[in-house]
Amino acid sequence: MTIDSIADILDAEILCKAEHKNREVFSACGSDLMSDVMAFVKEQVLLLTGLINVQVIRTAGLMDIGCICFVRGKKPSDEMIAMAEEQDIVLLTTKLPMFIACGKLYAAGLTGGGVRNI
Repeated sequence: MTIDSIADILDAEILCKAEHKNREVFSACGSDLMSDVMAFVKEQVLLLTGLINVQVIRTAGLMDIGCICFVRGKKPSDEMIAMAEEQDIVLLTTKLPMFIACGKLYAAGLTGGGVRNI
């Protein structure tokens, strides 16, 4: 699934790195605990989170997460956006709560845990 498709499904705004909207994502992880995110890491993953601090960007950069979607209408600071730009990370924001956002993506075919076909 492309980031552009994800943005459409979640009615999300692309905040930075829109030029990568055709980047493929194969799985998703919804968490506010960065230690859980580090344990989850898969290739070409989308991180959904309500946590708004620079640690989210640092963790994504460390784990090669190419796209982060902030839920519940949260928006990252200018510092976070600049860090994401430097690390080539696409940032999205949606007004949806995490549970609904994850459910919509799962219903559209995006899985968690790196599982592509169940």
